[in-house]
Amino acid sequence: MRRYFFFPSAPFIFLLLFLPWVARAQTGSSPVLEVGKFSAGEAGGSLPAEWKPLTFKNIEKHTVYLLVKEGDAVVVKAESRASASGLIREIKINSKEYPIIQWRWKVGNILKKGDVRKKEGDDYPARLYITFEYDPKKLSFVERTKYGLAKALYGQYPPLAAINYIWESLSPQGIMVPNPFTDRVIMFVVESGEEKLNQWVSEERNVYEDYKKAFGEEPPPISGVAIMTDTDNTGEAAGALY
Repeated sequence: MRRYFFFPSAPFIFLLLFLPWVARAQTGSSPVLEVGKFSAGEAGGSLPAEWKPLTFKNIEKHTVYLLVKEGDAVVVKAESRASASGLIREIKINSKEYPIIQWRWKVGNILKKGDVRKKEGDDYPARLYITFEYDPKKLSFVERTKYGLAKALYGQYPPLAAINYIWESLSPQGIMVPNPFTDRVIMFVVESGEEKLNQWVSEERNVYEDYKKAFGEEPPPISGVAIMTDTDNTGEAAGALY
């Protein structure tokens, strides 16, 4: 079972996860940032060089990620069988300048035991992470001490916080709750249930406003993005396309 990121019991997750998404500026004059242009690859080929595997110390069975052809597009296919791993890209983005993220995903099934409020249910057929840079000014002395210990153990500071956009099984669409392992990660239920299974669903979120809603303050810069399909806590199987 994973132990989420920000403290020593959670080794590597602080590098964090998220999906192919597009960051759009508030004005039409600024360019679009293509963070996960997976469609530029070739089916059966290598994943983009800037996206790295994310594995966990105590989880031996990993989710499989492949580039496949879906209709006229090349996409990432994720298959998880009681497994967990992700794909990660470290990137710095000012979310006030680029507040809007857009992505699309296609999920084959929901998890019968999935439950965003419980540690044993903290699995999702598809999820998108956004992490935010460590900022000591936003932490108490005790919290800074914990982050300092994490840096000593792992060579860099964990993120200050993270937003997690998920496809949930039971919880209603639109709710926002703390992750069951840590309140430094806030879960937004973007999709829920079986109604939209096996079809492409396009999403758009204002990550700048979501951060302020989640944590009640201005966000530091985004530090990482990643995608993840995981079923290690529930022991089930799931498949998704990104």
